[in-house]
Amino acid sequence: MPTPVFAIANQKGGVGKTTTSVNLAACLAERRKRILLIDLDPQANATSGLGIAKTEGASIYDILLSDTPDLSAIIQKTGTARLDLIASEVDLAGAEIDVARADNYLQRLSFALNPLAAEGRYDAILLDCPPSLGILTMNALCAADGLIIPMQCEYYALEGISVILNLVNKLRDSGAATRLGIEGIVMTMYDMRTNLSQQVVAEIRKHFPEQIYESLIPRSIRLAEAPSHGLSIIAYDPNCTGAAAYRQLAREFLKRRKAAAEATPDAPEEELGVVEANEFEATAPEQADAE
Repeated sequence: MPTPVFAIANQKGGVGKTTTSVNLAACLAERRKRILLIDLDPQANATSGLGIAKTEGASIYDILLSDTPDLSAIIQKTGTARLDLIASEVDLAGAEIDVARADNYLQRLSFALNPLAAEGRYDAILLDCPPSLGILTMNALCAADGLIIPMQCEYYALEGISVILNLVNKLRDSGAATRLGIEGIVMTMYDMRTNLSQQVVAEIRKHFPEQIYESLIPRSIRLAEAPSHGLSIIAYDPNCTGAAAYRQLAREFLKRRKAAAEATPDAPEEELGVVEANEFEATAPEQADAE
C-alpha cells in the first residue's frame, strides 16, 4: 500500500507549523510508526529542531530539478527511532525561482515522491512547508493526500484560513492536486486563561466541526525551548503539557487514518475532508479578551 503524504502548511508565519511537524512526527514514531519528515522550508527549522546540521547539498533542492530523482540518497537518520529526515538548507530558497522555470513545475515534488511512496517503506510522509504559498508549498499540496493546517488561537489566524482553502480548491479544480483533502486543523498556542483563545477555537469548530482536531496545543515555554536543544518535545521534556498535547494529537491522527482506511472508496467528498473556502468567513470575537 502506498505511503500517504501529508503537507503541514499555513501561509502565516509563527503559527506553530514547524513545531507541529517535528513533534507530530516524533510522537508518531514513538507509537512505532515509520515516519519520514521532509523539511521544505529554506529556514531549515525542522532540520535544526531535530539536531541535524544544515549541510550544503543535502536538501531536496537538486531532487526537484532532476529528471531522475532519487530521494533515498538524501534521507538521514535522526536521534529518534523510526523517524527519518530529508533536511533543508538555505540554498533551497533558490527553488522558488528555478522550479518555476521547469516543466510541470507544480508536480516536481510529486514526481520525486511517488517511487518512494510506492515502496511503502514508511507509514506516513510529512512535509513541513514554508510560511508562504509559493512554489515549494504548492508542490507540497500537489504531492499530498491530506493537508494539516496549524492555526494560532488569534483573530488574524481566522482571516488567513480562507486563503489557503481557496488555494486548495484552485489546485484541485485545475487537476494539479487531485488527491488533496483537508486532513485536519490543529489549534496551537492555546491559552485557556484568555477569552480570545476559547472564542477562536469555538469559531473554527462552528465552521469546521469535522476537520478541527480535539487536541489543543498549549502556549508553552518548554515547546519553545526544545528546538534550541535539537530535540522534539518528547525527548526534551516528556512529562510537560506540550508533550501530552502532541501525544494526544498523534493518537487522534492515527484514529482518523484508521477511520479513513475503513471508509468506502465511493464516500462523498465531504466525508473525505474536502472543504469549500466560502463556507467560512471570519467574524470578530464578540467579547474582549480577558486581561
